[in-house]
Amino acid sequence: MQTLQIGNVTLKNNLILGPMAGVTDLPFRLLCAEQGAGLLCMEMVSAKAILYNNKNTRAMLTIDEREHPVSLQLFGSDPQIMGDIAKRIEDEGVQFDILDVNMGCPVPKVVNNGEGSALMKQPLLAGQIIEAMAKATSRPVTVKIRKGFDEAHVNAPELAHIAQESGAAAVAVHGRTREQYYSGKADWSIIRKVKETVTIPVIGNGDILTASDALRMKEETGCDGFMIARGAQGNPWIFKQIIHEWETGEPLPKPSLAEMVELLLRHARMQIAFKGDYVGIREMRKHASWYTGGYYGASHIRRALNEVESYEQLEELLNQFLHA
Repeated sequence: MQTLQIGNVTLKNNLILGPMAGVTDLPFRLLCAEQGAGLLCMEMVSAKAILYNNKNTRAMLTIDEREHPVSLQLFGSDPQIMGDIAKRIEDEGVQFDILDVNMGCPVPKVVNNGEGSALMKQPLLAGQIIEAMAKATSRPVTVKIRKGFDEAHVNAPELAHIAQESGAAAVAVHGRTREQYYSGKADWSIIRKVKETVTIPVIGNGDILTASDALRMKEETGCDGFMIARGAQGNPWIFKQIIHEWETGEPLPKPSLAEMVELLLRHARMQIAFKGDYVGIREMRKHASWYTGGYYGASHIRRALNEVESYEQLEELLNQFLHA
């Protein structure tokens, strides 16, 4: 695996856990770090929520010393606020290594505020935000974008160039437009076009679900790094699998049912310790559905998994599944 340099931060490899709201919290990031991810991206955080001292947002800024290097992702549309918050969180001692700005989120409530992927429609404003943040913090500033807002406005290469000129240290490109959300197929050719346009590192994102997908993206795009998001849901092993296949040329077998259950239960214990019994176990329902996907007989316990209300219930259900 090759290392990746982003500003003054050196990653041990170029495999990156992508930011996912409600997924890439501290427990999940730690599991992905154990499996070999070279950079962990936190859930996106609203700059305005930090500005107004939102209590729940503060908890999202928690970083563990075992997860470095880690990227903190902000979203917002006001250059002044984005710059001020970039400086403030650094001054307050939040231990992030890289600061990312979200210009790819497709969710309506974000887009309708002129944030996330809506910024792809305003390249000059996007550049002003990046420049304000880059000037305000000593940490590298990166940007996550999409192919474009829709097929009529495909402008990822233009936006990546603006990002570079505005001080960005790297750019991640998701090969779908905002209008596609996560449907259809990611267009990797746009990642290649961005790579041909800028000199800063380009990180490819979209449809990396297996080790062979990452190899194919490398061949098709020449990108410098690989951002894995949905491919890691219920499968933190994907980083280990990619590293193994790249280094040996042989695929790493899927974890056994026992190995999956063991890690799922450990994840649940970590989640409960971090978020408390009530929230922790309810958040594990979706993770449990992802972990068990693809294992024989899992569909029979899916409904029960979605109704568990305690760790003991989850453990009993999974042990029944394991010994069925």
